[in-house]
Amino acid sequence: MGDLAEKEMDNPTFRSDTVLSDVHLHCPSKRHLMVRLNAVGQPVFLSYFKLLWSTEDLASGKHVREITTGREQHCRSGDELCDKDRSDLKEEAELNSEGVEALLDEDGDLEVVRRPRSASDLQAEDLLRDIVCPVILMKGKEDAFEDEEQECTCSDVVKIEHTMATPLEDVGKQVWRAAFLLADYILFQRDTFRGCSVLELGGGTGITSIIMGTVAKRVYCTDVGEDLLAMCEQNVALNKHLLEPGGGEIKVNELDWLKDEFCTVFYDDDLTDALFRTLYRITHNLRNSSTVYLALEKRLNFTLRHMDITCEAYSHFRNTLNDLENLQDGKMKYTVEPIKPDFCQFLVYERIEQLELWKIMAEHLT
Repeated sequence: MGDLAEKEMDNPTFRSDTVLSDVHLHCPSKRHLMVRLNAVGQPVFLSYFKLLWSTEDLASGKHVREITTGREQHCRSGDELCDKDRSDLKEEAELNSEGVEALLDEDGDLEVVRRPRSASDLQAEDLLRDIVCPVILMKGKEDAFEDEEQECTCSDVVKIEHTMATPLEDVGKQVWRAAFLLADYILFQRDTFRGCSVLELGGGTGITSIIMGTVAKRVYCTDVGEDLLAMCEQNVALNKHLLEPGGGEIKVNELDWLKDEFCTVFYDDDLTDALFRTLYRITHNLRNSSTVYLALEKRLNFTLRHMDITCEAYSHFRNTLNDLENLQDGKMKYTVEPIKPDFCQFLVYERIEQLELWKIMAEHLT
């Protein structure tokens, strides 16, 4: 199996419906260990995601913000605003552009004279752009992980089994940026979720539920598919060291929004409709009012029909969200508001502008 897997990694083949997550590319200096093939023959990897806070800071309630810029790392704590951090990054970028002179040639075209790159610059760039080299494991997985386990059983590392490329129907087995965004918000607002009972819909690999489990009393992580749920349960077991200090509990269960119907991803219109129907049923059946958080990444695609870059699935999502807020059935009232993603970042990933977070407050009228 090791030889076969190694050949597959040397010559990867992507079909037209293959989806590739890029979260694993934002884990500098970390190896991605291929631990097995899953039930459908997809390579499963184990990645380590560093949490940018310590157990002492979490216990004391301090906010810790670590930013990597160039050759230096800056840590900010207390009540300093994240906007200030981004301002510092912008100023650094402007300073780094000094020495670049822009000129116009005879035809009026912009001609940029670039500063010669020194050997130290090239060396620093090599350090920042680590190549992802999966390690193929054959036998003795426990022995192979011995060194990694000693390094990563601390309380600031999340260990996640996941795939890197799947067909559309299996994208839940990958790690996505929206999950990190919601996890960041949970850690940033941990006092809000402390001691709560939480239900996650579309939990995937379980990384958001695991983060929630560090502060909440009980978390129900739900998704669909035997293989995916088994992977999620494995990830919960791998991260029990994070749950033990707070006594949090995570239960993995199946919840199919479209029973006996085919669906693909969150950006499938039918599945989006099913999600909102499920949200309505759950919030309506709860005894008390509740709050729902939705995290997503807006996907932009070029379509031949429009001959332009569009996001029709996102437009359908927004329309459905508006319909929920304007619902007048005399039973429920929903208040929807966007959450600006400018809060502190606790996990290493690229927080792009297409990431969105929404808060829905569900209130009983009768």
